[in-house]
Amino acid sequence: MEISASQSTKIRVAILLLFSLFVMRAFAQDRVQASQIIEDIREGKEITYSNVIVTGDLDFTYMEDKLPDLPKKSKWWDGGNGNTLEESIDVRISFTNCIFENDVLAYIHEDESGYTFIADFDKDVVFSNCEFKRNAMFKYSDFDGKADFSGSKFLRETTFKYAEFDEMADFSNTLFDDDATFKYAEFDEGVSFRSALFEESWNIKYMKARGDFDIQNIEVKDDIDAKYTKINGDSFTKYMLNSKN
Repeated sequence: MEISASQSTKIRVAILLLFSLFVMRAFAQDRVQASQIIEDIREGKEITYSNVIVTGDLDFTYMEDKLPDLPKKSKWWDGGNGNTLEESIDVRISFTNCIFENDVLAYIHEDESGYTFIADFDKDVVFSNCEFKRNAMFKYSDFDGKADFSGSKFLRETTFKYAEFDEMADFSNTLFDDDATFKYAEFDEGVSFRSALFEESWNIKYMKARGDFDIQNIEVKDDIDAKYTKINGDSFTKYMLNSKN
């Protein structure tokens, strides 16, 4: 049976459309609500996502749920430390090649009430090759398992101030587009910043690191504040001098 020119054209167009749909599907990223992820954590489910876009604030502290049941500042405020609430995340967290459109929060200070909300992580935490489009706040967080942020891009404010890492932490091949704060952070079993790029400043003042401290091919375009930093007991300057010998 012969196929006319018009039929041949229609077949080619149909094939092209099918191919285009296949390509779009192959490269499309599903969208996941942050609230669903938090609900799964509460139910004790291990969190594993690849190639998804996370929408909404990913609040590991559960602040929105806790705040309404807390006493008002005028009733309890005495300048003490009773205004800090900690949440333990006791499931493994793994995100690979994911995009976070809103804030990722393991630390929140709520100005109106005066309360501070913190999340600690009892098991491994993986944010590998991810993109944080807004704030990534991990101030005061304890990471009991491995912490892997390798290959990720931090495009807004980022802080790991006072964070504690009990096992090896990986920040290799990361991009920090804004100031990166690791002030007072502690790394007990080593950390890698190999090939990390800091577009602004890198604050590691008072930071303490034990074990391997890998900063090969690191690039900091602004300044490094390493005052009182200790690398295996040595100052940051002494460590740098020794590493060149």
